[in-house]
Amino acid sequence: MKKKIRLAYLVSHPIQYQAPLLRRIAQEPDIDLTVFFGSDFSVRGYQDKGFGVDVKWDVPLLDGYRHQFLPVLRDNGTQTVTTPLNYGIFRALRGTAAEHPFDVLWVHGYSTVNALHAILAANALGIPVLVRAESRSTNQKQNIIKRSAKRIFFRALKGLIDGVLPIGTLNAAYWRYYLGDDLPQFLMPYAVDNHYFQSRSQEAVAGREALQRELDLDPSRPVILFASKLQTRKRCQDLVDAYLNLCPGEDVAPHPYLVIVGDGEERSNLEERVKQSGTSGVRFCGFRNQSELPRFFDLATVFVLPSLDEQWGLIVNEVMNAGRAVIVSDDVGCQPDLIADGVEGCVFPAGNVAALTEALRRTITSPATASAMGQRGLERIQTWSYEEDIRGLRQAIATTTRGLLA
Repeated sequence: MKKKIRLAYLVSHPIQYQAPLLRRIAQEPDIDLTVFFGSDFSVRGYQDKGFGVDVKWDVPLLDGYRHQFLPVLRDNGTQTVTTPLNYGIFRALRGTAAEHPFDVLWVHGYSTVNALHAILAANALGIPVLVRAESRSTNQKQNIIKRSAKRIFFRALKGLIDGVLPIGTLNAAYWRYYLGDDLPQFLMPYAVDNHYFQSRSQEAVAGREALQRELDLDPSRPVILFASKLQTRKRCQDLVDAYLNLCPGEDVAPHPYLVIVGDGEERSNLEERVKQSGTSGVRFCGFRNQSELPRFFDLATVFVLPSLDEQWGLIVNEVMNAGRAVIVSDDVGCQPDLIADGVEGCVFPAGNVAALTEALRRTITSPATASAMGQRGLERIQTWSYEEDIRGLRQAIATTTRGLLA
């Protein structure tokens, strides 16, 4: 029997979206995974600047896989180029007298001191390096000086890594732009725990009437849902404006509700805009933890993410598992892979309120239209799962270790 492949994964801190995937990888009988974290701030609870509230995730972040917290030089509960900053990475990758060195290093991100330290340590030990990150090809909007500096950086990085793990179409294009066509790419889709969100959404049906009563919603009226941080770049203001454009129209009956889940710096401005409009159809629900979101997905007729510069938008994956239609801007990173205009939902030019208004009208005027889009979305998301992640990761390991993994 072949020995297990020792896989090291370096990431800044425990992340609620990643924990289920790490548990799934740990179930592979021939992969011995150890996750190295720089900080535990997400486990302790922290002030999320985007939400503007104290956050402590109500889903298990550390269960089901082997992990270590690296010794700390700097950790102020944030993520920057130099924070968290740790030591002991070389020693951890080298192993002990009882355990041989790791066979592969997988790093989340490439531009922090920790990530570069780990990449250099792995190179010194002869360990292949795989990199996964969220960057998109549309980030090439930078000025020529910054773009030239990045090209110099990536030219150096290319010689230190053995492959990349693109999360989707735009991310793959980004890697090709900076690293060329000859560096191996292994698709590892940005996915969520589909089974979890499907089962929780199904369970939510039983409590639908209670949530409708809590929010004072008439069950006969459609619901437009927004669930994200209330930051300027999320463009919830555009959605509010589109909703106000839509509601006076006689062609949209019954008039929909707009349910806004989330908190952040823009909340007071949005509440003031709604108050001045005189509408009674908007509900602000504040921050809700991850386990609560399927209850709101179940309420929705259509979900909207109108963001600018959204690297991916995993909330879209989540709501598609509830079989709901989705409207996204064309600046949401997941759009090319998950949402085709008129199929799983609608796509509109980011920042174009008139186009968003029309997308809402197209989606909710006919309940059958939204339902059919949601069903197609549910079918689409089945093919964007952890099983595809496992296949991509296994292929990457097999290739970079020259066949150590069957």
